[in-house]
Amino acid sequence: MSSSVIDFIATEARFGARNYEPIGVVLSRGEGVWVWDTEGNRYLDCLSAYSAVSQGHCHPKILAAMVEQARRLTLTSRAFHNDQLALFYEEIAALTGSHKVLPMNSGAEAVESAIKSVRKWGYEVKGVPDGQAEIIVCANNFHGRTLAIVGFSTDPETRAHFGPFAPGFKIIPFGDAAALEQAITPNTVAFLVEPIQGEAGVIIPPAGYFTKVRQLCTANNVMLVLDEIQTGLGRTGKLLAEQHEGIEADVTLLGKALSGGFYPVSAVLSNNDVLGTLRPGQHGSTFGGNPLACAVARAALRVLVEEGMVENAARQGARFLEGLKDIRANTIREVRGRGLMLAVELHPEAGRARRYCEALQSKGILAKDTHEQTIRIAPPLVITSDQVDWALERLASTLTQDFS
Repeated sequence: MSSSVIDFIATEARFGARNYEPIGVVLSRGEGVWVWDTEGNRYLDCLSAYSAVSQGHCHPKILAAMVEQARRLTLTSRAFHNDQLALFYEEIAALTGSHKVLPMNSGAEAVESAIKSVRKWGYEVKGVPDGQAEIIVCANNFHGRTLAIVGFSTDPETRAHFGPFAPGFKIIPFGDAAALEQAITPNTVAFLVEPIQGEAGVIIPPAGYFTKVRQLCTANNVMLVLDEIQTGLGRTGKLLAEQHEGIEADVTLLGKALSGGFYPVSAVLSNNDVLGTLRPGQHGSTFGGNPLACAVARAALRVLVEEGMVENAARQGARFLEGLKDIRANTIREVRGRGLMLAVELHPEAGRARRYCEALQSKGILAKDTHEQTIRIAPPLVITSDQVDWALERLASTLTQDFS
């Protein structure tokens, strides 16, 4: 590392809270699937800011929409109407088939908003006794880092010394429809679940799982809430991951790629029942639904569709997955993925996945480890076949590398 890179990292360590452990690279520019560090080295981004830059870094059409709107009007608060919000509502509802939209900023805010809304629906529509609403969640979930959310996490690192936590959550195994059936009671208002567990290491449920989940939720008048903040908007090769099993959630949560990485934008998409219970003054956000956010989100959705990014994710994801499975390395325990949401899980004896990510950095690829043994691979949806093949060559040489 040069002295300037060391200075950047040292300054972060001196002044910043140590709540992250980033790979030792200092990035300064991005375009499409590529990012450059402060020394001019180029890397293929295989994280996409946890899917927030699915449309590629600094997409010119999203940038143009942001600059144009920033010159006109950025923020009004929801005390007044603006000329972008209604258009955002109309376009995202048409694209996803939703009836109601609640705009927020971060993914965690969308999750919190959904929790509040399904509880309110449970009390006012389903007739659950006040204060008794239950929400079922899955072990190894990741829905954000607010106090309520970490309260139903099963990750000790996420929970330790942050309590006491809010009650009302029941944890079951992921991918186990029988466990869901057993957990449902008359007080159950919702099942909150990721279609694919991203932070857990790209864990894909058994085929038919969500078909059964949908049937159970419908039969028991339970709202199915799908957290598609990472999986949604093309990441898995479908617009929404729920489409792989042909189901529809009652509540869908979007974020990250909803702005193409330019601005924090999230949304709760719902049937009329759940969001229809909210009344003026009962929930809100100063920045939620602001005109700048709406203009950016509209452009981000538009390029996703017009440039065929969802279809490209399906094609290139299949190519990438097949190429990963063809790598013959004793280090690899399992390869899994759907679309461009991929993971390579290593055998414990191979050592921590982080050292492989650091080796990939030296070969021009930026990927991120999770849960000690797993390398996550999630490039922007604009990646080409040649770029996939280029990445596979470097992944193969790294995964067969002798670190002893």
